[in-house]
Amino acid sequence: MTANNGLLTVYRNLPDEQRLDIIRSASPDLRAQLAVIERELAMDRSPGALAAVLTHGKEMQARHLDIIDRIYQRISAGERIRAMVTMPPRAGKSRRTSRWGPTWYLRRQREHRFMLASYAAHLADDHGRWVRNTITEHAPLLGIDLKYGSQAANRFDIAGHEGGMVTAGVGGALTGRGAHVAVVDDPFKGSEDAGSPTQRDRVWDWWQSVLLTRLEPQGSVLLVNTRWDDDDLSGRLLKEEPENWIVIDLPAIALTADDPLGRRPGEALWPERYNEDDYSRIRKSVGERVWWALYQQQPRPLEGGVWQWAWITANRISPAAFRGVNLTRSLVAIDPSGGAGNANDETGITAAGRDTNGELYLFADRSGRHGANTWGTEACLLAIDTDADAFVVETNFGGDMTRQVLIQAWQDLERSGRTQGRPMPRIIEVNAKQGKRLRAEPIAQLYEQGRVHHVGEYPELERQMVTWLPGMDSPDRMDAAVHALTELADPASAALGAGTYRDSRLTGRR
Repeated sequence: MTANNGLLTVYRNLPDEQRLDIIRSASPDLRAQLAVIERELAMDRSPGALAAVLTHGKEMQARHLDIIDRIYQRISAGERIRAMVTMPPRAGKSRRTSRWGPTWYLRRQREHRFMLASYAAHLADDHGRWVRNTITEHAPLLGIDLKYGSQAANRFDIAGHEGGMVTAGVGGALTGRGAHVAVVDDPFKGSEDAGSPTQRDRVWDWWQSVLLTRLEPQGSVLLVNTRWDDDDLSGRLLKEEPENWIVIDLPAIALTADDPLGRRPGEALWPERYNEDDYSRIRKSVGERVWWALYQQQPRPLEGGVWQWAWITANRISPAAFRGVNLTRSLVAIDPSGGAGNANDETGITAAGRDTNGELYLFADRSGRHGANTWGTEACLLAIDTDADAFVVETNFGGDMTRQVLIQAWQDLERSGRTQGRPMPRIIEVNAKQGKRLRAEPIAQLYEQGRVHHVGEYPELERQMVTWLPGMDSPDRMDAAVHALTELADPASAALGAGTYRDSRLTGRR
């Protein structure tokens, strides 16, 4: 039995379950024709599905690659998108972004121009050559072929249509017609390249004067890279126009609870290829700076201004080891958001403690963009969780309001039974009259002496510490940590917590 064109057309638009029912009851001849349609539908679905068909299932698939597929699907459907995806090396990003993605897109949008750039022209040409060869090899299946006389690796056109692809190195020319999609895959070769202010400016100028000027009015951009420097192309775009970008940050090891893949902190990106133990070995091999930049997408400077990385990393302890520490005091420090500058967008909320030997421990960071009605609750819950005996609160930008926020939050939690019968921690107000450097340097010296221990890792807080230079607005996470450690390190307050407690809440801690 041979199916007519009308039946085949209807079949294409049926839901999956109905198509499956038809396949089950079809004759061998009809089933063969339906198999062709199923293959075409699969190739239309996504770059990953196209890759699976053309490689007979051998192309690697993973959840993080599905994210790149979804970006391509949205662009093909007509959305104007600016998307930035950061991920570690050897995660398949270039194959999906710069090879299968363009192949799939040109099959779907044959009248569109596709533009691809990488840090070197030869690398971009390699991607273009791969796409060209794939189209040529699978032309009958893909339903597209290349125009005779326009089949160079760095520029080719689709036969019978206006679409095609052009490639170039970052910094090079992108001549010809405009582009509906532009992909920039790794604009910097490595740390030396990204570490050069001259090279960073050169890439930025190229971005503004070359790439953006070649885009069609509704053109989309996909920037996929690993991070090398806080001021690399991704970093500068996020500083200049963060509202324009969809940011999908995929570190090798998940750092936060809002991970794009829903991973818990500590879980690997692609455990089938590199699990947590594999990444632990890689971290030891490549060193901290390369690990945090290339694998965790958290670029860090070669050395700090007031703090240095080695002072933090060399004295870090695990949560398991911390369970054996006998604390004499613990407190929660708060630096409410306020004042001028972008550095003061967050409320700093940290917890720290001191042991019987005078060693200091920072063991929680719940800082964030909390409103006035939420930071008090967050700080009080942290005090309950950590059995804190005091709050240390900077009052420069709030005065008596900061005290009232804490009291009100504690009373609300008390009424709901969440304080577990504990007395409210003492409120120690700090009016930071000294300059930022005068407050920070004594604490940095304690880090240098190995007397401060971070319990686990706090990427954002630690990045703020080592990138801060005197004269800059100091971020609130760092300020909160400094307030906490200053109070704990003060010999005058070491014995009784800056004052006596009638309820003997420190009994048994010394």
